[in-house]
Amino acid sequence: MFQQSIKLTSSTHSICQLEEFIQCVAAKHNINKEKFPDILISLTEAVNNAIVHGNKEDAQKVVHVISQRTNGGLSFIVEDEGSGFNPHIIPDPTSPDRLDCCGGRGVFLMKQLADEVHYLNNGNKVRIHFKV
Repeated sequence: MFQQSIKLTSSTHSICQLEEFIQCVAAKHNINKEKFPDILISLTEAVNNAIVHGNKEDAQKVVHVISQRTNGGLSFIVEDEGSGFNPHIIPDPTSPDRLDCCGGRGVFLMKQLADEVHYLNNGNKVRIHFKV
């Protein structure tokens, strides 16, 4: 199994570094151009959630992103230093009574764009898998 990683500070400005990391991973594993946007959007949402909700933008905390090539595709692990959350209680942002509300869209997008999304460690770690 081949893996690459990056450590990001808990600032939304760090998300700029994420795209370069994903481009390097995609080039290394010959990811097709159609799958790249799904990976980029999913990871951007996961990292943004980790920075804002997990680490509360605390400059003393970091977000770890690890890519792992497996026989079944490519997985990314995003882990923050927060206390976690319960992903099962996030309301559906597509329900009519939630369309004007904020929150839950990132988790929803990740589930729609990735082939698998699994939360671990009380929700402060997410594994996002893409079949490539």
